[in-house]
Amino acid sequence: MSDQPNYDDLLHKLKDKYDAQSEDTENYLEGLLYSKSITYWDYIHTDALLSLQIQRTTFPDEMVFISYHQINELIFKMILWEISQVADKENLEIDFFENKLMRISRYFDMLTTSFNIMREGMDREQYNKFRHTLTPASGFQSGQYRLIEFASTELINLIDLRFRATIDRDTPFEHALEHLYWQAAGKNFKTGEKSSLLTNFEKRYKEEFITFMKTYNTKNLWSRFKELPESDQNDADLVKAMRHYDYTVNVTWVMAHYNAAVHYILGEDGDGEATGGSDWQKYMHPKYQKRVFFPELWSQNELDNWGKDL
Repeated sequence: MSDQPNYDDLLHKLKDKYDAQSEDTENYLEGLLYSKSITYWDYIHTDALLSLQIQRTTFPDEMVFISYHQINELIFKMILWEISQVADKENLEIDFFENKLMRISRYFDMLTTSFNIMREGMDREQYNKFRHTLTPASGFQSGQYRLIEFASTELINLIDLRFRATIDRDTPFEHALEHLYWQAAGKNFKTGEKSSLLTNFEKRYKEEFITFMKTYNTKNLWSRFKELPESDQNDADLVKAMRHYDYTVNVTWVMAHYNAAVHYILGEDGDGEATGGSDWQKYMHPKYQKRVFFPELWSQNELDNWGKDL
């Protein structure tokens, strides 16, 4: 009796797989003879990843600042990955929706608590020197974060409160883009003049944003939620998950970012000015812009007092 493993079943499955792709199974199997085994550092591309932290100054704590923001961008990528699965899911079911939503929220929960790395992890004097070499760049210019916003809610909920009455579903996307809440960080609405912060940002991302806005106009998280049966929309756990995500992104995480900025920019060595030149306090604090992804899930009293007690 042979103690050698029998690979016949596995080989038949491989042949079925490659036959379905009109590929030659033998070529793939022969390729395995010459391919090298994978290593952790090759799979993760560790060397390439660790080569991306390039300082502009000699201050040691600039490395903390760069690395932390790059980690943020990687987490944003994961969040967009999860949202896209909800957006593109056929026959969306409540369990799948809630599972993905809680994954996304956990990423933002982690981002929120991680701000202590920024708040307590850099020398304030160093920061307030090296940050001037970043002008006019700003964390405001995170394109991925804007995509997360577009993918989470109806576009009207991202329009500056002053202009919502003039915007509807028939409004051209380019016009809507000009009246998004974050335009206030770099645009004089009386003159129409834009700061270099905003001009550079739009030069890099405008067309991508408009395309993305069109794509997610009918498959953002709120749109997909409204497609669920009414009984699912009233499910207490799902509503709780939706509210948690909304509050975490638009209040808890924003305030963690805001408080880190206050610590450095308004601290002993700070000059009160953001690197991008924005009116950062009114742009960031939730009580001013009242960014809410799912306003229908909050009471009027909750909406009226959004961020005011912070």
